[in-house]
Amino acid sequence: MDFSDKRFQFSSGTHNGSNVILVQFEKDRQLISFLREHTKARWSASQKKWYVTDNRHYRKLFGLPEKITGKAVLSKIHLVNLPEFQRFQEHLLLKRYSQNTLRTYSIEFAQLLYILKSYPVQELSPERLRSYFLYCHEKLKLSESEIHSRMNAVKFYFEQVLHRQKMFFDIPRPKKKLLLPKMLSKAEIKKIIAATLNLKHSLVLKVCYGMGLRVSEVVALKLSDIDSAEMLVRIEQGKGKKDRIAVLPQSLLPELREYYLSYRPKVYLFEGKEGEAYSVRSAQAVFRKAMEKAGIRKKVGIHGLRHSFATHLMETGTDIRFIQELLGHNSIKTTQIYTHVTDLSKSRIKSPLDSL
Repeated sequence: MDFSDKRFQFSSGTHNGSNVILVQFEKDRQLISFLREHTKARWSASQKKWYVTDNRHYRKLFGLPEKITGKAVLSKIHLVNLPEFQRFQEHLLLKRYSQNTLRTYSIEFAQLLYILKSYPVQELSPERLRSYFLYCHEKLKLSESEIHSRMNAVKFYFEQVLHRQKMFFDIPRPKKKLLLPKMLSKAEIKKIIAATLNLKHSLVLKVCYGMGLRVSEVVALKLSDIDSAEMLVRIEQGKGKKDRIAVLPQSLLPELREYYLSYRPKVYLFEGKEGEAYSVRSAQAVFRKAMEKAGIRKKVGIHGLRHSFATHLMETGTDIRFIQELLGHNSIKTTQIYTHVTDLSKSRIKSPLDSL
């Protein structure tokens, strides 16, 4: 049995002011038992239906389409441009872009539609588009990365949806800043882990650093992804929708077993209150709290653990192509940025000032 069973009926609704998915079926002990075993559903006496929180986990479990943008975004788009916005989102879905890309592109494209109001977006000329991005730079003061993100979304609409390849021919892109990755020393990571007493929280950080994973990959890990016999972990559909294999650290295995016996996760390795995947925001909060407890004041996010993993591997002489595979980089050039921060011989160079 699964939730594709036609006896289950799902609909969107609200309960006590929160968005929920309502689950309806004829009273049946077997169906009730199945629902309660696989979800944290509750009974609504007022609506005479079961309900769960409306989130990505349950929408995927029930085979429902995921929400890309909420009503707040749609309400600010003029009726003239609403069909084009929906067409834009449909094209993204057909391209099978990730949920993060769907959301980011939709929000960025919507910013242009807010400004246009009742002016049809498909009638924009290259000159008006150029003026719009100049407005983003001069008036909105968007950063280089923010302008790049907005240009990518608008470019997708004109080139992929409308098939107008020359719309961006004369619109220059801002030069991106070359920023070195922010990292932590081994001593600092030891302090962070030592300051995290909660077993689950400690494992989230250890998995992130120990395997060099993105935080989105950590929270998406499933129990079925872990191969303790081969000491390997399958990273399913990471950035760029690619599968790859990570090495499971030997020191983590006993802790993972202890964690499993204590928390009993069902699907995901790290689960939230409703049995869905642990949220990225929660993992980031765990890292921030650990940084504070450890007394480390560097402006580094949880992604710094991934950077530190790569940096420390390179410092120990690990082949850069092996690091590239572990990190899931398409190009070796992306991995080579760590050579700027890992060359230990640089720290041994004496400045001419020291010899005066």
